[in-house]
Amino acid sequence: MKPVRTRFAPSPTGYLHIGGARTALFSWAYARRHGGTFILRIEDTDVARSTPEAVQAILDGMNWLGLEHDEGPFYQMQRMERYKEVIQQMLAAGTAYYCYTTREELDALRAEQEAKKEKPRYDGRWRPEAGKTLPTPPADVPPVVRFKNPKDGVVAWEDQVKGRIEFANSELDDLIIARADGTPTYNFCVCVDDWDMGITHIIRGDDHVNNTPRQINILAALGAEVPTYAHLSMILGDDGAKLSKRHGAVSVMQYDEDGFLTEAVINYLARLGWSHGDEEVFSRQQFVEWFDLDHITASAAQFNTEKLLWLNQHYMKQLPPAELAAKVGARLAARKVDTGNGPDLQKAVTLYVDRCNTLNVLADAVEVFYGHVAPDATLLAQHLSPEAVPALADFVAGLGTVTWETAAINALIKETITKHGLKMPKLAMPLRVILTGQAQAPSVDALVEMIGRERVVMALSKHL
Repeated sequence: MKPVRTRFAPSPTGYLHIGGARTALFSWAYARRHGGTFILRIEDTDVARSTPEAVQAILDGMNWLGLEHDEGPFYQMQRMERYKEVIQQMLAAGTAYYCYTTREELDALRAEQEAKKEKPRYDGRWRPEAGKTLPTPPADVPPVVRFKNPKDGVVAWEDQVKGRIEFANSELDDLIIARADGTPTYNFCVCVDDWDMGITHIIRGDDHVNNTPRQINILAALGAEVPTYAHLSMILGDDGAKLSKRHGAVSVMQYDEDGFLTEAVINYLARLGWSHGDEEVFSRQQFVEWFDLDHITASAAQFNTEKLLWLNQHYMKQLPPAELAAKVGARLAARKVDTGNGPDLQKAVTLYVDRCNTLNVLADAVEVFYGHVAPDATLLAQHLSPEAVPALADFVAGLGTVTWETAAINALIKETITKHGLKMPKLAMPLRVILTGQAQAPSVDALVEMIGRERVVMALSKHL
């Protein structure tokens, strides 16, 4: 068995999105599972659309996901001389040839084929064949280089996700592997890269299925070993439509900005088209130990925002309070919120984490404790009834001497409502509104204990 070598090869024409992140994760996990090598390759030959910013966005996304590469990043634009060297070898070997067909001639050929309802394809007019006499090359036409694709038989592979796939070679025309200006084309560069880098397994999206037969034929012409292929099905949005920005096809880094934890996103991506029995929640290490190509589903995976949010809350609740507070504190600091002016942030996030599914939502919830709380007058009038005011006054008086712990504060609340013949919400609701500005808040005794005696007494006294 050859050592496993996988690669993730994005084009830097935009950010790293969820589909690309899943491909990277599966390629990384397969290499890790088999003690292999994971290679990062930047396919930047589309000079018009590739940008340094997009390259950095890919690197940032990979770093945030924790998908460290063992080799690379390699850049195709830095390998141009190697591609040109291989093209010259193929021309010498007769597996590639110069083609002098002009753009006008190709357009005319296409129009003629479409008129006959034929599949538009290059007709091989400059393809060398035994017994065929080629025209004299025109001096004023810079040639492209075409790959001499086999004419007969089929090209087939056992796809690890989709099963056996085959194409008739007669359906594949002679692909341009170098443009008239000498620059090599995508499908050719990929083959040389995979050959030179010893790639054994290619895990990628199924939008590449139609490229695969051409690449297999080129690799065969180079005398290279053909890798094992696994083409991942597309990801659909919550509504079953093709994944778009409104579904979550945004930059991976947007998930960081929106308050998602890396481990939640990794866990979610792992289950997006792959399964291990009924396991829904598992660590990165468990995923690596379990991951195989056999359990990748051939049908489209469906993105489920609610499930991602549920997972994110799960991982937030698993974080040590100090780590959770640090993450929320960083978000509050970015908002210029001084968490030194208020209750202990660890207590605040611990109290609210069960009610929040992202770090941003948690930051929103606890921010109120580090600034001036001004309850909405309508909300206050709704919950602070005339019969509750005397009970509130007694409660405030009791706070002066009560032992400052949740159980004692809870006992004081019960004692107060019993004395005034009230039900719990009659006192608890105005307490929540006055202390947080919101009717929905965690257990009121824990809330009071967290905020602190002095601040609670001061806030409640304003409404007596």
